[in-house]
Amino acid sequence: MVFSLSEIIQIGITVLAIGFIFSGYIKKPKTYDDIESYFSGGRFSHLFNWEDFKFSTMIVAPAIILHEFGHKFVGMALGHHSYFTAWPTGLGLGVVMRLIGSRFLLFAPGFVNITGNVTASEMAIIAFAGPLVNLILFAASWAALESGKFRKHAKALHISKTINMWLFLFNMIPFGPLDGAKVLRGILALI
Repeated sequence: MVFSLSEIIQIGITVLAIGFIFSGYIKKPKTYDDIESYFSGGRFSHLFNWEDFKFSTMIVAPAIILHEFGHKFVGMALGHHSYFTAWPTGLGLGVVMRLIGSRFLLFAPGFVNITGNVTASEMAIIAFAGPLVNLILFAASWAALESGKFRKHAKALHISKTINMWLFLFNMIPFGPLDGAKVLRGILALI
C-alpha cells in the first residue's frame, strides 16, 4: 500500500492547515465585477475567507505536499519504508501566527520518516528529492508564465514560482535538520 489510512488523514489535515495559514498571506485576486466581495464578510471575516482559503490551498499545498512526496517515493524506490507524518506542533505554530495576524510566518507542517538501514548517500538522494520537486514546480510555473498562454492565472503562477523557489533555497541550506545538511553529509561521505 502506497499510503496508509493514517497518512491520508495526516495529509488531509496538513493541506487544510496550510490553506488556513496561507489564506492570511495570499489573497485571491479581486475583480471589479465581484460586487458580492464588497458586501460580504462579518465579524470574523478577517480570520477566514473561503475564496482566499481555496486560492492559497491550491497554490501552496502542492508545493509542500509534493515536496514531501518526493522524499517518500524516492525512499520507497530505494527500498525503504517511507511514510508522511504531520507535525502538530509545527502546524499549530503556523495557525497561531496566522490567528494573531503575524507578518512573519514560521511553521513546519510535517516530515517523511524513512526507516531501515539508510546509507548517507541514499539519505542524500532522498533529501534532495523534495527540493528537486520544488525546482521542477518552479520551472513549470516559470515556463507557463513565459508562454503567455495562462494570463488568467498569472498571479497564481507567479506566487507558485516564488514559493517553490523559496522552498528549494530554504530546504537546501546545509544546516540542522534541513535537506541541504543531509545532502552535504551524503556528499562528504562519498569523498
